[in-house]
Amino acid sequence: MNDIPPEGMVIDWDVPVTMDDGIVLRADIFRPARPGRYPVLLNHGPYGKGLSCQEAYASAWQVMVDEYPEVLEGSSNRYQAWETIDPEKWVPDGYVCMRVDSRGAGTSQGVMDLWSPRETQDYYDCIEWAGTQDWSNGKVGLIGISYYAINQWQVAGLQPPHLAAICVWEGGSDFYRDLFRHGGIVSDISSGPWYTGQVLAVQHGKGGNGKRSAITGALVAGPETLDEETLRANRTELPDQVLEHRFDDDFYRSRLPDFAKIDVPLLAAANWGGAGIHLRGTIEGYLAAGTKKKWLRVHGNSHVAPFYLDNSIAYQKTFFGQFLKGEDTGWDQQPPVDLKIRHPGERFASRAEQEWPLARTDWQRHYLRPDLTLRREAQAGPPLSYETMGEGLTFLMPAFDEDVEITGPLALKLFVSSKTTDADIFAVFRLFDSAGVETLFIGANDSAQPLTLGWLRASHRKLDPVRSLPYRPYHAHREAEPLTPGEIAELDVEIWPTSIVVPKGHRIGLTIRGKDYENAPHYAPQSSATMRGVSSLYHRSEKDRPAEIFDSINTLHFDPERAPYLLLPVIPSATGDAPIDWFAHLRGAPMRIG
Repeated sequence: MNDIPPEGMVIDWDVPVTMDDGIVLRADIFRPARPGRYPVLLNHGPYGKGLSCQEAYASAWQVMVDEYPEVLEGSSNRYQAWETIDPEKWVPDGYVCMRVDSRGAGTSQGVMDLWSPRETQDYYDCIEWAGTQDWSNGKVGLIGISYYAINQWQVAGLQPPHLAAICVWEGGSDFYRDLFRHGGIVSDISSGPWYTGQVLAVQHGKGGNGKRSAITGALVAGPETLDEETLRANRTELPDQVLEHRFDDDFYRSRLPDFAKIDVPLLAAANWGGAGIHLRGTIEGYLAAGTKKKWLRVHGNSHVAPFYLDNSIAYQKTFFGQFLKGEDTGWDQQPPVDLKIRHPGERFASRAEQEWPLARTDWQRHYLRPDLTLRREAQAGPPLSYETMGEGLTFLMPAFDEDVEITGPLALKLFVSSKTTDADIFAVFRLFDSAGVETLFIGANDSAQPLTLGWLRASHRKLDPVRSLPYRPYHAHREAEPLTPGEIAELDVEIWPTSIVVPKGHRIGLTIRGKDYENAPHYAPQSSATMRGVSSLYHRSEKDRPAEIFDSINTLHFDPERAPYLLLPVIPSATGDAPIDWFAHLRGAPMRIG
């Protein structure tokens, strides 16, 4: 094994960092060889700091570098770990990169309890340790994707004294609503390949049953090999916890960040294609954060590639240079909101904004009608029923006679009855071309997905009147209110934000179903799996969705006094911005004007 670091870099492997209860976590630290004090960029999480992208996610890595070869430039990529920054691209610019295996993961001892208050306190302790080392300038920044973004919200709310800035890149913030129980419905993410393949595969104690570092040869998940019974005793089982906790109780609230106490500069980056995991929470976290120094960017394309492109790294360095180094990087010219407005064909127009949602939004009600259309005028008529395990009902707008931009959150009002005591609503916001073929998009979760999604369990229909907004219903999720079979219930469904400039001749569609959206099977090389439009983010738990309740018939009602509608965020005048192949432009390829 070759563990000789690049020239100009010192690497300290498996450095012990002792927590306040005596448990020892282990960190890999990449720092400039020249003497001095430098800002620290820190990650803390359960994915195994010694496991490279190429080893753990070979297909995803290969797809990314094939499409964006600039990722390979200027680095050997030997130290590139999943969803974290590449030390070879940051250390030469005077940053220390520190990766810590969280409690019970990788080479760190202890009981694994994902996103728990204990794990968040550990993160706090790591930040304070990093901020007081003789190679540190006392300013610690946080940066990373997904897990390494989600826990930034949590720890920033504890206000570690040495924390100076955070870059939350595609990281949800509400564990109930964003991740594990969409609209009250259990998401497979808690028990699917993410949990078994990314987390349990590197639990501390896997030892010889796990992988070795391609650089040091050390076992990624600790030197000892424990039996499965001992491993289970050394972790809390997230799938069981999610099933057990039906409502937004102390289990979820103990993991909810104290947003008002986030007082450091914040850069939040979301993805239009992130419905079902990170999109909502990134935007909601940005809005709720107490700091006055905060910026939001919303882009498109896949989950990881935008993070690693040269343009994005320069963007991140401009942010951290301002707040960790005290340099005048020009960041003060950055608009509060930077949107990449989406057009079909993965084309985007970059636009500066001052707020979210946009103040000039024309909030339009488009009524669901019994003739299966979506129009500005309501229409009373006979109810429509659908089998919940079938294809549901799709309501279509007339073809647009000009380009129209829809950017922002959506809300859906329905009047529903069921043959049973509950009903799960799956709402799918879709785009169809002039021939009636659905236009699909590359997204964070799937390579061919619809515009956006929304969910609600009817028994969870009670709203929080303080937190609800006309365009963003907020459900309390504190108790169940069963349906009376055959009686009509009023439902307000939150549909996650989106952005699309609908071309002339295209149509918007809204599908109401009783199960997950699916399209034609397609191979997703980034995960080496066949997908159907929602990646692995299904809602298929038989314990959560027993067939005797949810395999039934639901009915939508269109009475004069009960007119269902979709609230759309229409942006006046369709912007006039020229769409570009934004990601090709980042690669330095010629800009293609649409």
